[in-house]
Amino acid sequence: MISVAFLTPPEGGVLGFSMEGHAEYGEAGGDIVCAAVSSAAYLVVNTLTDVRHVPPLSLRVDEGQMFFRIEPKDEPLCRDLLAGLKLHLTALEEQYPGCLKVGYLEV
Repeated sequence: MISVAFLTPPEGGVLGFSMEGHAEYGEAGGDIVCAAVSSAAYLVVNTLTDVRHVPPLSLRVDEGQMFFRIEPKDEPLCRDLLAGLKLHLTALEEQYPGCLKVGYLEV
């Protein structure tokens, strides 16, 4: 199962996300759920870092893992893309129960 935690400060908003695991919906290299999740995450991170030029406070990518966090001052600029990612992943969670779990982590 892929676990996604959106990083939320006490005052609200989203400062990034942590994701790890594999959906195990299909064979490695052909798992459509893993592909959808990782593609969406890379789209958001690449758009924020390379198009909007938001320097990440932290960015780590490894096999089956991604961690992305921004500075609180950059939250307004990143809000819409992170909200879109959250909507996309919660829709996938509903479509593929048991493959993806979306939650929140207070930071």
